[in-house]
Amino acid sequence: MQYDKKAKELRAEILKMLYACQSGHPGGSLSCVEMLMALYYEVMKIDPKNPADPDRDRLVLSKGHACPALYAVLADLGYFPKEDLADLRQINSHLQGHPDCTKTPGVDMNTGSLGQGASLGMGLALAAKYAKKDYRVYTVLGDGECQEGLVWEAAMAAAHYKLDNLTFLLDHNGLQIDGSNDEVMSLGDVVKKFDAFGFSCIKVDGHDIRAIVEALEAPVSGKPKFICCETVKGKGVSFMEGQFGWHGNPMNKEQFEQALSEQEV
Repeated sequence: MQYDKKAKELRAEILKMLYACQSGHPGGSLSCVEMLMALYYEVMKIDPKNPADPDRDRLVLSKGHACPALYAVLADLGYFPKEDLADLRQINSHLQGHPDCTKTPGVDMNTGSLGQGASLGMGLALAAKYAKKDYRVYTVLGDGECQEGLVWEAAMAAAHYKLDNLTFLLDHNGLQIDGSNDEVMSLGDVVKKFDAFGFSCIKVDGHDIRAIVEALEAPVSGKPKFICCETVKGKGVSFMEGQFGWHGNPMNKEQFEQALSEQEV
């Protein structure tokens, strides 16, 4: 697969979805594209023809507002027709503003209330251990989300139960709706914090798919894994990159056309 070409294709789909509905979250959707590509195209054990396979790997998009990126990947893999993407956030559409596993094929868990996806992922991994299943669970967190105490309760439980079938991936773009993480509520050295909670920790370039895959596949025993993916909010769109104002703002026609032109291969 030509990673760069595919990433641009997915970002173009994200931009089309968000422009059409004049709503949603461009910045955080664009920053996690390569993270989802590494998971869905290279690492996760999945079958788009059998989305409810009990032995499949699970993905919990805890930062559920970034679901346009997830929908673009799922459509590309054939979980549902690409034409459905145009209906994002529309009444009666199965593609709502946050993932809903009762509506969208390929979505493993409802998310949206920040912080809760960490506990949901931990619960899925714990269930696999009890059921003696070998599927793995991957949870994508936002960095602003890690200001929620529930994330750390889940981290403590994951280490306590030695959930080495669980991986937390952090979309560490440094920005959230009101500004930088450091201004709103500093995370400090988040890698050291997860290490102190008992995780096996790795830091990577969150836009380098091969580096993410290598981190995902690194062996670990008796510990959950934490991968800090250093990313750029609004990645791939020049006027959005590194700008917290694009956390949830809609594009006008001129901005959309410029953003879309920057995805041309």
